Amino acid sequence: MAISSVESSAVSLPWGDMEHERRRTPRYPFDASIEMRVGTSQDQRTARVTGLSLNGCYVSTESPYPEGSALLVKVFTATEFYEGQAAVIYTQEKLGMGLMFTETRPYYLMVLRKWLLSAMMAKKGSAK
Repeated sequence: MAISSVESSAVSLPWGDMEHERRRTPRYPFDASIEMRVGTSQDQRTARVTGLSLNGCYVSTESPYPEGSALLVKVFTATEFYEGQAAVIYTQEKLGMGLMFTETRPYYLMVLRKWLLSAMMAKKGSAK
């Protein structure tokens, strides 16, 4: 069954829980800008990251890349950025796409872990 054809009856966020069972790590709400392009293409697109995990992210965009696309990505917050390679693992027409990080250098892995710790703490704080 294709990932994009899975349906969920209870979707609370744009990316919902439809992939929760297949994820290796939890995804947290996150807000950052992202620049993406295929290889050395000049077609660079920008969008918003709205969900983040150690293995990937959800990108809110009206023009997602096709499933299977290999992308170079840069994710920016106000103070730091992540750079790596990712693959489009599913798309939601006119809404966005799920990316899986395929290559991450050790420094950027530390950046991801720092962001995830902050997101996890924010989520716990809002649950009180």
